[in-house]
Amino acid sequence: MSKADKMHKTDTAKLEVSESEWRKKLTPEQFHVTREHGTERAFSNPYYNDKRDGMYRCVGCGSPLFRSDTKFDSGTGWPSFSAAAAEGTVITHEDTSHGMRRIEVKCANCDAHLGHVFPDGPGPSGLRYCINGCALDLDTGGKSGT
Repeated sequence: MSKADKMHKTDTAKLEVSESEWRKKLTPEQFHVTREHGTERAFSNPYYNDKRDGMYRCVGCGSPLFRSDTKFDSGTGWPSFSAAAAEGTVITHEDTSHGMRRIEVKCANCDAHLGHVFPDGPGPSGLRYCINGCALDLDTGGKSGT
């Protein structure tokens, strides 16, 4: 399996990539957020205000994570979504770091830290997936515009 194939694995087994491979693939900010559970500054990534149609994919492995039709303006400065793209595309677990109780959201394929999910979102799900923009790539299928 080539390095490129390993970075875009889509079967159900976890993608395993070394720290040095992640550092080569990702920018320093992307590495800090996705591999070290960091957070980008609010309003620092253009995706928080992006209105284009498409699929938001994991910056690490390319897995589809969130559809643009579930994106909404939460006023927080981070891209927010009311649902994952499909069942099993993201995983969650309790995060008690920084003296808080939150639910962390990770890519189910490569374990990239994406952000957190909160029970204050719109619509029937009532969820707000608050996601670091630098953890995402927007695939517009060749469409452009804002």
